[in-house]
Order: sequence, then C-alpha cells, then structure tokens
Amino acid sequence: MPRIAYVNGAYVPHRHATVHIEDRGYQFADGAYEVVNAFRGRLIDERLHLDRLDRSLGELSIAPPMTRQAMRLIMREVVRRNRMTTGLLYLQVTRGVAPRDHKFPPAIKPALVMTARSIPEFPKEMHDDGVKILTIPDIRWARCDIKSVALLPNILGKQAAAEADAYEAWMVEAGDYITEGSSSNAWIVTADNILVTRPTGNRILAGITRRAIFGMAEELGYTIEERAFTVAEAYAAKEAFMSNSSHFVTPVTQIDDAVIANGKPGNLTLELHERYVRYMEAAIPLQSLEA
Repeated sequence: MPRIAYVNGAYVPHRHATVHIEDRGYQFADGAYEVVNAFRGRLIDERLHLDRLDRSLGELSIAPPMTRQAMRLIMREVVRRNRMTTGLLYLQVTRGVAPRDHKFPPAIKPALVMTARSIPEFPKEMHDDGVKILTIPDIRWARCDIKSVALLPNILGKQAAAEADAYEAWMVEAGDYITEGSSSNAWIVTADNILVTRPTGNRILAGITRRAIFGMAEELGYTIEERAFTVAEAYAAKEAFMSNSSHFVTPVTQIDDAVIANGKPGNLTLELHERYVRYMEAAIPLQSLEA
C-alpha cells in the first residue's frame, strides 16, 4: 500500500509530497519536530510529545499551525491512511514560506508536515545482546533542549557510529562529560545500583521516554541521580543503556573498546525495558482523543 503524507492541509501520496523551495525549514532549518511512537494501535505519550513541540515552537517564536485538537485529529488520520499499528509518526512545523532573509518574515503561516512509517517491534538481538556505543565530541549548538530540525551534528555522529560498527554515538563535552546520544538519552548504573543520567537543561533534550523511566525506576526502589557523568564512569558502569521513543530502553554492552560489566544486558535495564512495554500496552487506544 502506498504511503500517505500530510502537507499543509492536504493528504498526498508520500512520493509526491513536497514543500516550497523557500520554506524556511529547507533553507534555514527554521523549525521543530517530534516523533511519536505508535505501538500496537496506541500513540505513546502523545500529550507529552505535543507539549514538547509547543515548547520548542515557543522558544523559536513560531506560532502553532493549528489547535491541539485539530493536530491530534490529523495525526490519527495519517496513521489510519497508512494502516500503521506499530511505527513512527513524524511531525514537523517550520516558520513557513517567505523570500529568503535571515530575520523573521512578518505574518507568514507556519508549515506543517506529517508522515508515518511502520517499523518492526523491538529487535530481539538488541534486547538479548545490547548495542555498541561510540563516543564523539559534542559539537552542537547551545540550545539542545529545543527539538530543532537542525540536526547536522547528530547525523554526523550517527554516521561515525555506523562506520565504527556501533549503533549509536554518545556526545562528549569539555571535561570528558557525556551529554546524550545523537538520537537518545544516555544512562548508567553504578556499582552501588544508583541510576545516573544527565540533568535536563540547555545541553540535552528532555526525552519523553526518559521521563517515564524515572517513575519506573523509583517504583523498583532505585535511587536516581541527575548529574553529568564522565566517559570513564561509563566504561566502569555496572550497566548502561540508552532511551528514546523508537527503541524504548536499549541495553548498551560496549562503549568504544570498553565492554560494560560482563558484556550482557543488565538486570535493571531489562526490567525497565519490560516495564516500558507494559506501560505502552496500557496506553489509551489510538481511536480515543481522551489522552
């Protein structure tokens, strides 16, 4: 079945979906985006993703393209037209179309694009074996808390990881402190069973999955420390994992050349993964607008 996209008021075949050459997202990366996970007919943490989109747009002084309710209806229609039960729903809002000029153009309409793509559920080999991480210098701008479409440093990091046969890149700032992954938040578990992750702020994106993990870890009785941690701490960790909307809680079993603990996914990581799956299964079905 051909994929369907939503582009500025119209549902069109994905292969024919286009934006104007002077769309400011295309020319300036002047926009924000969100990726919402669809899991077995449910949109996971939809409200929180839309809250974060609103925040990003506010930080960029871009007006919402429509009401929250209208956007949620379109999200459901895009999922329905693509017959997607498990996959990723992509939303992008840019400042709009205007003659090229660095300063904000007056009174233009924001542009909205949505696409949907089915993906398999969490790969068994990633659950059983974990993944490898490559550490790289963090060369991003100073507002990583905004989910901007300006992702060039992130894609360079992801490519560097792929060339090193790694799944993800964790970015490292001055002082050898890990900030986050190119498309994930970074976590370690210390020898004392303390769960450590970077605090929110301008240096990282406040992950939606990250937020859910806090509650789950506390239910399991684990202490959580929000603080910067070094590459050396990560090498010596009892466990390590990454989190994001597409792959939830992913065990990390190698960072650069350092094997983490015994090279197998840790017990807390696997428990958090299973709890997150149950959390998604309990979400409100896609047809509902209650969430």
